[in-house]
Amino acid sequence: MATTSGHESSFNILGSAKLNTADGKNPTSAATTATQGQTAGAKDQASASGGLDKDAACRKAHDELEARLRDEELSARSRGCPVTSWPQIAKGDPFTSTNSEDQLLRTVFDSHQSWLDFSKCAQADSSRPRKGLIQNRYLTQPSGFQDFTQATLRKCRNIVAKVVAASSAEDYRSIPRDMDRLSDCLCRVLDIAEFVRANHPSAAFQRAAGEAYMTLYEYMNILNTTTGLNSQLQKAVASPEITSAWGEEEKIVARNLLKDFSKSAINLPQKQRERFVELSSTISQLGTAFLQRMAPARSTLTFNVDRLKGMDPLILKRITSRRGSAVISTASLESWAALRTVEDEAVRREIYIAGRTASSDQIQILEKILEFRAEVAALSGYQSYAEMNLSDKMAQSPAAVKSFLTALSADNSSQMKQELDEMLSLKRLTSVANDAAVEIQAWDRDYYRARLAATLRSKSRRADFVSAYFSLGTVIQGLSRLFSRLYGVRFVPRETSPGETWNPDVRRLDVLDETEGHIAVVYCDLFAREGKSPNPTHFTLRCSRRISPAELAEASTLFPDLEPSSAANDGMTTSLSPSGNLHQLPTIAIICDFPPPRHSSHPTLLSFRDVQTLFHEMGHAIHSILGRTDLQVVSGTRCATDFAELPSVLMEHFASDPTVLSLFARHWETNAPLPYELVAEQLDIDRKGQGADTENQILLAMLDQAYHSDPRLLTSDGGDHHGNFDTTRIFHAIHARHGSIAEPAEITAQGFFGHLVEYGGTYYSYLFDRAIAGKVWQDIFRSGRDGGAISRDRGQHLRDEVLRWGGGRDGWRCVAGVLGDERLRDGGAEAMAEVGKWGVKG
Repeated sequence: MATTSGHESSFNILGSAKLNTADGKNPTSAATTATQGQTAGAKDQASASGGLDKDAACRKAHDELEARLRDEELSARSRGCPVTSWPQIAKGDPFTSTNSEDQLLRTVFDSHQSWLDFSKCAQADSSRPRKGLIQNRYLTQPSGFQDFTQATLRKCRNIVAKVVAASSAEDYRSIPRDMDRLSDCLCRVLDIAEFVRANHPSAAFQRAAGEAYMTLYEYMNILNTTTGLNSQLQKAVASPEITSAWGEEEKIVARNLLKDFSKSAINLPQKQRERFVELSSTISQLGTAFLQRMAPARSTLTFNVDRLKGMDPLILKRITSRRGSAVISTASLESWAALRTVEDEAVRREIYIAGRTASSDQIQILEKILEFRAEVAALSGYQSYAEMNLSDKMAQSPAAVKSFLTALSADNSSQMKQELDEMLSLKRLTSVANDAAVEIQAWDRDYYRARLAATLRSKSRRADFVSAYFSLGTVIQGLSRLFSRLYGVRFVPRETSPGETWNPDVRRLDVLDETEGHIAVVYCDLFAREGKSPNPTHFTLRCSRRISPAELAEASTLFPDLEPSSAANDGMTTSLSPSGNLHQLPTIAIICDFPPPRHSSHPTLLSFRDVQTLFHEMGHAIHSILGRTDLQVVSGTRCATDFAELPSVLMEHFASDPTVLSLFARHWETNAPLPYELVAEQLDIDRKGQGADTENQILLAMLDQAYHSDPRLLTSDGGDHHGNFDTTRIFHAIHARHGSIAEPAEITAQGFFGHLVEYGGTYYSYLFDRAIAGKVWQDIFRSGRDGGAISRDRGQHLRDEVLRWGGGRDGWRCVAGVLGDERLRDGGAEAMAEVGKWGVKG
């Protein structure tokens, strides 16, 4: 469920509660430095914008783009290289996908050599200048991050100066766009730096990215406490003459930025603002420590091997010493396997408790985080951290979240009871105790769930049999075919230039729209390798945004030797829309951890779970691709946290639909179509435990709310820890009241709840989006019946009502629009409860 540009970490110019700040920095003096020379900066801005006639700048950019692509195509053809046929950029040529293009898409993902052959002409072309990483002209080497950062700071200071100096009605009308550009300048560095420091194999690139990241984070904290920006935005919002000229995106950006300023305690006296920044930094440091120390208090358990009957012999052999004792790490796959397979209930109990008991130090860190968050909320004028963090979400309040979780729990109760009854019946068959005394315990859940699943799994086929129908290339091909049917967009492989990617395994896809031409770039880094993160993730490296003629003129002045369109977007890809507006294109990276092929002549074969994972991440990608807004603060997945997972979760429904699977799922050797009963069997197995999984997520969401809403975190005058706030007591109270299976009194499982760091007060979001996605799948795509899953009309409806808006439209309006239910339009506790009643089935 990871994306780095919505739920998870959209970079605003505000929101310092999420940011690191260097110790000892004085926000006031730094803010003064940032706005020094504001009059001169405003003059420079005005001078730059007058350098070219606006229409001439657009025409020039259009001509340059067409000429560059035409030259690249002719050069490639002259060298005998494979070439993609490009539509003319602004003409909206008819959308056609050739069979050879479709086959190429499969081939370059199924064969590493084919990808190398496809790209080698571009890589070997000495006439092509070496491009920077992801085409960014600054990033040809690690030191480029420093140049990129300094150039960005200069731009930002000029923009700040322009906003602070605003005096005319025209100046104030432009403030939302100016502040969006300020955010875009910062995000251009921060988004790439975040990605590079997590994924680039070069230590030098990682260090340089980390330094750039921290420099701009410090500057962002300065902006968060720059009162001039807040006061100018307030003046603009207060004037009907100004706001009447704004479009919906501008109004949403202005509203969101004012909320962010409010959360940053901008109106407080200096001393309290300094305390706010200090707390934000401390919370960030404690959050990092909490995540790094998530390990059981007891690291290993030792058992006589005779007590581990039922465990996989290969695993058992690996962990058994010559003396006949087996050592199980409490934080390992071996402990998870033991809970699913060991017959001895006493062993399972001991492993379960040890694996869910955190150290006392870990619990203290968590309670400090919660205490400081409560103080941050109090400084910002909120009753609790949950109230503060929910104020700009669809839920809006803790009470509304409670309504949703209560309704969802009620909906889930019957399935949970059925699953418990099935497990209990199985336990009673093997129990020597009196039937009435037998209960399902917490350490029984995985064991009996695995045994029930085994009764459904086919005995005649290998576990990996279904993978033969899911080569990586066919799945990517299938996604392109699905998107072309639903939305009129397709993937086209594009050769990469020297220096453009961070590993030879990375494939580039260009996204072409049947009417708008080139609309996005996607880098696919899908294979496991040493040192790479195993977590599937969607990264937004650059958001959609309209580049103004003034910016083109400025780029022409600053970089006269470069094409204005290229200079204005740091060398990265741009395109002209049918209306003639120049946009920086969404640039995305999809990271997965699929196993490389076992043999050079074989493709990578995916499990069905892998297919679901890839569909999920491509759901985030299609949101970024189609959410082509004029302002980047609201583009693609930069929307409310509790709305960001809707497109990705919805894609999981498509992944299991027989009509969708028939588009691509074929045996990699024989080309035989997938027998759908193989997928149906897996879905039946998954549904057997869905009630327990949903209940567990509900309990965690309730715990998140309780931790971030408890009034005992603060005294009546704010700031001091009462001493009777006990996260362990709250954990057990919630499970006792709302859970179906009692938890052992010894455990402190909240010490492993890492999502508390990132999602404080919003962990319900994934369940919320699952419920909405299930309803959209059922009502709009008719659960796939009668071709609903590949219907252009239904896909276009989703695009028009949800995907194209990004965060530029209130989430409730999107949900009401796509479902045709005006009762949901204004949100609130009743709307949240209604969503909870839909459940998360299917």
